[in-house]
Amino acid sequence: MKNTTENNLRKDKYTTRKEVLTSFFLSNEYSLATRKQIIALFSIPEHDQKQLDRILAELVEEGIVIVDDSNRYVPLNRTDYVKCKFQAKSMGFGFGIVEDGDDVYISSKNLNGAMNGDEILVETFESSGKSREGKVVKVLKRNIETVIGKFTKSKNFGFVEPIDDTIADIYISKKNSQNYKTGQVVKVKLVKYPTDENKAEGKIESIIGTEDDAHIDAKSLYVSYNLDILEKFNEDVKAEVAKIPQSVLKKEKQGRVDRTNERCFTIDAADAKDLDDAVYVKKIDNEYILSVYIADVSHYVREGTALNKEAIARGTSIYIPGTVIPMLPKELSNGICSLNEGVERLVLGIDIKMDLKGNVLQSEAFKGVIKSAKKMSYDKVYKVISNTEDEETKKEYANFKEDLLLMQELAKILNEKRINSGCINFDIPETHIVLDENGDVIDVEPYPITFANQMIEEFMLAANMAIAEKYYYLELPFIYRIHEKPDEEKLRDLNLVLSNYNVRIKGIKDVHPKALSDILNNLDEENKDIVSTYMLRSLKLAKYSNECLGHFGLNAKYYCHFTSPIRRYPDLFIHRVISKSLENNMDFKQNELRKLDKQAEEYAKSSSEMEKNATKIERDFDSLYSAMYMERFVGQEFEAMVSSITSFGIFVKLKNTIEGYVSFADIPGDYYIYDESSRLIIGRKTKNVIKIGDKVNVRLIKSDVLTKQIDFEII
Repeated sequence: MKNTTENNLRKDKYTTRKEVLTSFFLSNEYSLATRKQIIALFSIPEHDQKQLDRILAELVEEGIVIVDDSNRYVPLNRTDYVKCKFQAKSMGFGFGIVEDGDDVYISSKNLNGAMNGDEILVETFESSGKSREGKVVKVLKRNIETVIGKFTKSKNFGFVEPIDDTIADIYISKKNSQNYKTGQVVKVKLVKYPTDENKAEGKIESIIGTEDDAHIDAKSLYVSYNLDILEKFNEDVKAEVAKIPQSVLKKEKQGRVDRTNERCFTIDAADAKDLDDAVYVKKIDNEYILSVYIADVSHYVREGTALNKEAIARGTSIYIPGTVIPMLPKELSNGICSLNEGVERLVLGIDIKMDLKGNVLQSEAFKGVIKSAKKMSYDKVYKVISNTEDEETKKEYANFKEDLLLMQELAKILNEKRINSGCINFDIPETHIVLDENGDVIDVEPYPITFANQMIEEFMLAANMAIAEKYYYLELPFIYRIHEKPDEEKLRDLNLVLSNYNVRIKGIKDVHPKALSDILNNLDEENKDIVSTYMLRSLKLAKYSNECLGHFGLNAKYYCHFTSPIRRYPDLFIHRVISKSLENNMDFKQNELRKLDKQAEEYAKSSSEMEKNATKIERDFDSLYSAMYMERFVGQEFEAMVSSITSFGIFVKLKNTIEGYVSFADIPGDYYIYDESSRLIIGRKTKNVIKIGDKVNVRLIKSDVLTKQIDFEII
């Protein structure tokens, strides 16, 4: 106990000294000083100077200060340096992604050994293009430790060609190459990172397979993201899960609102196993009452447990074709936390009373227990509400038809209300990869969406907004889902694209979501898809925050993620806050509020990062399977639409959602020149114009599974 206390005291002292030194450097009064001058200024005794060196090294590593040619410590905000994260592109260049500010273009000659995802320090300078340009001064923190790739052996050494096309070949010494054969797909641990002069060097850790193995590309990508590790949970988590009962205990129902005798049901994809929301709608005296029930995951995932620690680290579930890497073990996600038909389940619920126009009159959150009356599927529910059900569906849903029609009635009111208020509906079809029982891709198609999906979406949006507003006014620590206003420069670029459709955004200095919404709503379906995609790229990414900053895309002042605690940690965290507030009648101790405040800030940041990581993984798998699927169609012709135009070529999108690249050299009849001011290309001789949204006929000339690149030519 004594040793623990002494360690904590030393840790607190170190933290305090680091904070003091950081404040000293960032102060306006600070004059650039060397290590020797800092020792003199603070009168630091010799026995504390090792600790000073450690603190100084950390501040340099973290990018708080840099050391100049005179060995003086210079605060970053007094330099032309920018701290950012490197986003590599396949052609050898990349961008420094700045948290608050414009991204920095970094050419291949200015990388200084930076790799995708590294935290870097960049010196910016003027460039001829529009974007800022920079040179990597220092890599602050490495992101990549292991790489997956194909091994090739030569007489005196070997090398690995990574499946990630942003990474150059990795040198393997002769000593480390002896036990491996050309064509093997291997996992490599980096022992030396690349520099401007030398390639990265690695040591092979394991063999994944050979390039001829079935599904080796998918397996390689799977291992490259460590999903083979994430698919399992550690022993501490397993031990805790083993103690969780798989049915609701009598004592757990005490103090909860009992809704087991009231009707509710789940509506999900037919093969869904993690059913975390159930709904029901009543209509009384010209008022709707929408009841949304969400699995009370926080009852089972408690603070201080290995289960909670693992959920924080994962942040979100990852959905890839054929499987899911869950945030929580299946004993919870598919078991006691899944609102399965006919069994009691603990929930956090909200009743929302609305008038005939969908305006919220009153809402009340509560801890409850329910018993779902029916597990419904989107496809069958749509048959019922569209009056197209077959005899089997008609019989199965006979007792629920009136309920579903009332739900449809309310959902249409809510949908119309959102559209009229200016909510932007990005109707961009998601890619649906269809695999057979062997894991082979048999089709790629737009994900089927009907009003049954939209109905549940409307109810979840209503619940998320009502909860966010309620807890904003209670002034409790919370995690909100925010979407900040777009940058003026991005909107000006968007206007260049919109000019092709004879429309433009007015008042971009203080744009309202309705201005963008109206543009989309006035386009036909084909053009709406392309413009929606481009518009979405022009907006900022939605993220999590402990501050309620509103959601631009939804035109919502208050918004959070409350409805999916099985697969998203922010939902789980706010469930914990809601539960505590209901149990304690809103009475929190000050130290508890401070703790929750700190957690909200920390988890919002980490969950936003993990969400971006999950999105990248999911997109990479979609790209891989799309390339695998298109391999069989090389030489065939397709109808497509121009989805994007760049200075080095154009991108086209097929009706099945697959996107591919067309080089200017593969557009026949002329040499095309990129017009940046209009975001289109013009034939030098013919003056023929190709712009975003144009329909074109293309022939597939290559589908490269390794690079996940699909190349077309225009015919």
